[in-house]
Amino acid sequence: MTLFDLARKSAWRKPLRTTLLIVSIAVAFLIYGLTASFLDGAQTAAGASAEILGVTSANGRTHPLPLAALARITAMRDVAAASYAARLRGFVGVEKNVVAVSATDPALLLAVNGKELGLTPDLVGALGQGRDRALIGRALAEAQGWAVGQHATITAFDMPRQDGSRDWRFEIAGVFEGESAVTDTYFMIARYDYVNAARARAKDSVDNFIVRPRPGVPAAELAVRIDGLFANSATPTRTQSEKQFLEAFLRQYADIGLIVNLVVAAAFVTLLMITVNTMVFAVRERRFEIAVLKTLGFPPLWIMALILSETLLVFILGGGLGLLLAKFATLFAGPALGLVFSPTILARALGLIAALGLGVGALPSLSAMRTPIVTALRAR
Repeated sequence: MTLFDLARKSAWRKPLRTTLLIVSIAVAFLIYGLTASFLDGAQTAAGASAEILGVTSANGRTHPLPLAALARITAMRDVAAASYAARLRGFVGVEKNVVAVSATDPALLLAVNGKELGLTPDLVGALGQGRDRALIGRALAEAQGWAVGQHATITAFDMPRQDGSRDWRFEIAGVFEGESAVTDTYFMIARYDYVNAARARAKDSVDNFIVRPRPGVPAAELAVRIDGLFANSATPTRTQSEKQFLEAFLRQYADIGLIVNLVVAAAFVTLLMITVNTMVFAVRERRFEIAVLKTLGFPPLWIMALILSETLLVFILGGGLGLLLAKFATLFAGPALGLVFSPTILARALGLIAALGLGVGALPSLSAMRTPIVTALRAR
């Protein structure tokens, strides 16, 4: 009879109680797996990269930057490629049906993050065949029912044309798919020269620059140097990675990380209250058996290891079941809900299983180890 065999038999001494305990642990780790997957999905949505940098105005996203600054950025030694974008936000039909348009230089965009967006030379070539042509993402095409060759009219919120109209008409030249399922494709890519020539104000300006560092160059280091380049200019900049930018954008509405941590903390605090009370009661029921083991010569540390093994086994079964359910949920609903069950989440969860299993078993195991044999035998 090994330590594992004794732990297994002790854990299943009361099958119903153990089953309910495993279910409680599974629910807690299912909540953890889903909330952590949502957080990771939000951080990696839109194909957000930790390497590609976004350069915006230090005064806020509503303040444009001069297009002429692109030359100073591309002249930097460690910049592999750079592009720019002017954002046009509007709606189709009704104001709730919001569509975003990114006006840029197609060739520069292809060089910077064409791979992440799923752009090809053929798509960029089709965009260049007419100034009013545009590429649409797969998600936007499916949502609006658009196809190549159709015309789409976007009514801008805050970018009027020189003729006073707010309607921007584009011919759909192609559909880009995105590199992966989490890449944001719910927007349009238009030509900057068309938008810039027709808009009434803020000509020759952009909302942001997009920079790809040279291989081996730390993105954070290059970001500091770009901001230093414009520190004393009329348009100081703030440079962040795409991932940092997305996190900051989400925090404008809510601190998603804090919400996730509070939900997970509530689940695990409840779990600890249940499991500690259950394990203390379970060990108290077996005080006589523990006294017999001590009488037979089993050392106190062995008794402690037995109880810790029992609680760890229950947590492994419950936590494993919860994580397995979370993984299945992300496989089936992940693409639609933006859930990403990464290896990092699994590693953190396994660490939590070990920590909680040992932590919950610490109190009852110490109590069993220190209880005198005579006192324990009286429990009979």
